[in-house]
Amino acid sequence: MSISKLRTILYTIARLLGDVNAAQKGKLPQRLMRRAAGKLAGKILSKLPK
Repeated sequence: MSISKLRTILYTIARLLGDVNAAQKGKLPQRLMRRAAGKLAGKILSKLPK
């Protein structure tokens, strides 16, 4: 297993644990909205000229 695959797995686990924690605290909708906003911002910024 390469380091990049291990890193991907660890980040995925961390994201899922964050979702579980947010669900326990009742803040899952806020977390999902922030994640969606971050993805949208990343897409917009990637299309800007460098």
